Amino acid sequence: MLRFIRSRLLEAIPVLFIIATLTFVMIRLAPGGPFSDERNVSPATLAKLESHYHLDEPLPVQYLTWWRKTLAGDLGPSMRYGAHSVNEIIGRTLPVSLELGILAITFALIIGLGAGIIAGLKPNTVTDYAPMSLAMLGICIPTFVIGPLLLLLFALHWQIFSVSGWDTAADRILPAVTLGAPYGAYIARLTRAGMLEILNQDFIRTARAKGVSEFRIIYKHALKGGLLPVIAFLGPATAGLLSGSFVVEEIFDIPGLGQHFVNAAFNRDYTMIMGTVLLYAVMIVVFNLLVDIVQAALNPRLRLE
Repeated sequence: MLRFIRSRLLEAIPVLFIIATLTFVMIRLAPGGPFSDERNVSPATLAKLESHYHLDEPLPVQYLTWWRKTLAGDLGPSMRYGAHSVNEIIGRTLPVSLELGILAITFALIIGLGAGIIAGLKPNTVTDYAPMSLAMLGICIPTFVIGPLLLLLFALHWQIFSVSGWDTAADRILPAVTLGAPYGAYIARLTRAGMLEILNQDFIRTARAKGVSEFRIIYKHALKGGLLPVIAFLGPATAGLLSGSFVVEEIFDIPGLGQHFVNAAFNRDYTMIMGTVLLYAVMIVVFNLLVDIVQAALNPRLRLE
């Protein structure tokens, strides 16, 4: 297992390097700059700002300087919020985004696994068609449509929840449902497909012929094999939840990292963009590694690949 983990980590290093390099090059090639929208700024002041943030240096020098500081744990000062460093902004806002992501994936797993298991146990019946139809609806409707609809119904019309904020436990419900609903739909369909595939295997029929209880068959055999597609999906799904939270945070005015990333993209805040992209790339690699470890534990043949 240690050899398996080591190989996955070695594969992640060039991936992170390529992502960071492409991001650095693309934001530098984009028209404009961090201070191009500033009005009433004299050329002398602009030159001082560029010198302070090393923007007047050649791109290779800027690139190497950024890597040197990043490897030392310093993501640099934000070019938009000069009084705050990127490390400080991430440290303050990342816990909010992580909490939203955890709540969303928990909701997706509860709804998706429940609906998928029910549909898989009774295929081609009402208990199969109903949840799968809702799952298809959840897949087709994007979060930027689900969010405003939930706000319109539950916040403005029925006034059950507040319109925005992140102060109380109730404020977490609508954002978590909005972010987790599409992934819950995918999990439901994957769970159903995995359950049906396992339940039609010969060893399941043999277990039933030997008189093994249906609960034991489902719990010990069908679920373990049927959940493998779901586990494989959790890595990319977690990545999607993290990136998708940007939109949800904007809709519900949540003080998470997504708002700062969106603002950084609009304002060409180079250091904030680089720090956020690298952070999410590392998190995606870590989540995919965890998924690979769980899959290898459930299916030892994967360790040989």
